[in-house]
Amino acid sequence: MNSPFDSVPAPPPREKLRAEALFATRGTTPLLRGINLGIPEKKVTTIIGPSGCGKSTFVRCLNRMHETEPGATTRGSVLLDGRDIYADDVDPIYLRRRVGMVFSKPNLFPELSVLENLLFGVRLAGELPEELGPFAERLLRRVDLWSELRGRLEEGPEELPYGLQQRLCVARALALGPEVLLMDEPCSVLDPVATSRVEELIHELGEDYTLVVVTHSMQQAARISDYTAFFDQGELVEFDETDVVFTKPSDPRTEDYITGRFG
Repeated sequence: MNSPFDSVPAPPPREKLRAEALFATRGTTPLLRGINLGIPEKKVTTIIGPSGCGKSTFVRCLNRMHETEPGATTRGSVLLDGRDIYADDVDPIYLRRRVGMVFSKPNLFPELSVLENLLFGVRLAGELPEELGPFAERLLRRVDLWSELRGRLEEGPEELPYGLQQRLCVARALALGPEVLLMDEPCSVLDPVATSRVEELIHELGEDYTLVVVTHSMQQAARISDYTAFFDQGELVEFDETDVVFTKPSDPRTEDYITGRFG
């Protein structure tokens, strides 16, 4: 006998972030056109779409990195736990500790050691822990790097393979204790083996953090994400659970894109 609760759908996940009527420009060029999108908490959301559709601009608006570019403007709201990050009393530096970011290419400092790179953010924030060794080990274990880097902490990072460098960048971002992690095409310069390791890490981090990942690879989006948003020409075309977007898209533009008819 079936339980009366068998057909009750699971409640939707709580939203960690929400963009409301979000517009962005660079100079006179419109980049985002009124985006309304909620990002579920402790899930992996991928942003897909053709080049120039506004994917990277959108994630850079989620921690106010877009406004650091010359000629960039933003209009609208982004709510983090219900509070607008563009309010006058919000410190962008503090915001970026809560909403960390990893870029497409590893951006380590070649003049610093692996350990100094790992601790760069917490040192800058004046929050170096007293016990550096255990803190560094915990971070490196979190991104599955401890066994590979434990004997290389005083070396420079430039000799490390790109895959290790990128995971070190993730560890550096985690050192500040973010709630949200933005990743802008984190595997674009990695080989297939390194890409697989980063994808495994994204899966693991999605259990404890809210992740927003920009990717040009639809196959990657299907592998790593719980939810997918499809952007085109600065607009949000469709957002849903990833398997729905890829198997039952509601907008013909989404179907055309994922089937390779354009993009």
